[in-house]
Amino acid sequence: MTFLEMLQDAQRRNASMLCVGLDPEPSRFPATLKGDARRIYDFCARIADATADLAIAFKPQIAYFAAHRAEDQLEQLMEHLRRNIPHVPVILDAKRGDIGSTAEQYAREAFERYGADAVTLSPFMGFDSVQPYLKYEGKGAFLLCRTSNPGGDDLQSQRLSTVPGEPLLYEHVARLAQGPWNLNGQLGLVVGATYPAEIERVRQVAPHVPLLIPGVGAQGGDAVATVKAGWRADAPIAVNSSRAILYASSGEDFAEAARREAMKTRDLLQAARG
Repeated sequence: MTFLEMLQDAQRRNASMLCVGLDPEPSRFPATLKGDARRIYDFCARIADATADLAIAFKPQIAYFAAHRAEDQLEQLMEHLRRNIPHVPVILDAKRGDIGSTAEQYAREAFERYGADAVTLSPFMGFDSVQPYLKYEGKGAFLLCRTSNPGGDDLQSQRLSTVPGEPLLYEHVARLAQGPWNLNGQLGLVVGATYPAEIERVRQVAPHVPLLIPGVGAQGGDAVATVKAGWRADAPIAVNSSRAILYASSGEDFAEAARREAMKTRDLLQAARG
């Protein structure tokens, strides 16, 4: 299946819009694992196994592995997910964005080394920085559009010119992802749950692309407003929660607590569909 087909299948199979973010921070691990970066795989695999029937996608954040020299554990985790939870796609949160020749290497890293089903990208160096990823048939790429951080306003909410009616930068990115850049239906957009009005605007501009929506949980995004603004029957949304699920408990029941938090969030998102 293509990434989009996998996302739609996981949405139906698990009745879910919840993306489980895997951002391992050893200092926050439970007591028997706490502070031990060698146990990153063990922690993440247990979280994934506990939430396998609740998620539309998993989203490992590459920086949390690389900072602890744990890229080998990320490879091990990706293999674990492919082998044991093949029905849930994996989005590698890398936010890459570089010139074509370098982008080719980053695409190889994401799709060949790690075996991701999709990757997050910064589109601000233009289409030639995105195109190498689209050469991988069936893989997905989510372009940063209207991100969840307050600093996103510095660029994303600026108008492209002083001419009245010209789009904001994030609206222009959405139009490109919906239209000329989306050569094989592989593109999606990253929009933050902390800005539901902007999610609704992105949906007006790009009604048919999948959305990856971070910011629910620890960042305080409104889950109900997010779904009402972004959900469409023919265009999945993956609403990400990371820390609220990963660190729902600091005890040995951390995986069970993560499951309970994931189930609560999954059910809240589903109920918001009405």
